[in-house]
Amino acid sequence: MALRIGLTGGIGSGKSTVSKIFETLGVPVFDADTAAKNIMNEDEHLKLKIKEIFGEAAYENGILNRKYLASIVFNDAVKLEQLNALVHPATISIAEKWAMKQTSPYTVKEAALFFESGSAAGIDYMIGVYAPQHLRIQRAMQRDNITREEVFARINKQIDEEMKMKLCDFVLVNDEQQLLIPQVIALHEKFNKLST
Repeated sequence: MALRIGLTGGIGSGKSTVSKIFETLGVPVFDADTAAKNIMNEDEHLKLKIKEIFGEAAYENGILNRKYLASIVFNDAVKLEQLNALVHPATISIAEKWAMKQTSPYTVKEAALFFESGSAAGIDYMIGVYAPQHLRIQRAMQRDNITREEVFARINKQIDEEMKMKLCDFVLVNDEQQLLIPQVIALHEKFNKLST
């Protein structure tokens, strides 16, 4: 079986950028956050459960109302836990099925909440993407068109960034001072050697 590599980091750290570099190198990448969004829009049973907890306004014309849901879960720890209890197991199951089908020397699974969701089990090596908080805030505000306060609400729901990086086997620095591509290529070469 292929080596399973996890890729994590806080909001705005650059996980997606790193994923795209791995994909360019021919590595299969599973994006857990995108998979979770898809499940919440496509799984009718899950949609019903979400509506039960968060009300009919959780969906507009059958599509998940992400802004509405975010306004609730990032301000209420219990509601966030309820949502995660519904979505994480389904996403982990899909990721497992996807990983079993891959034939490359290694695969990458990108997820913001590896340690928080318990999905780090079964991962051979974990990569953390680190960026200073001021850059992460700026990137998230621009990308998601949200306020500084909304970014902090999300940051506060994740484990401390320094602690997260200590839990990782490798850390890529995405601080706009060091080039990311050479860092990713070095890991790519390492994982190819480890998988033989």
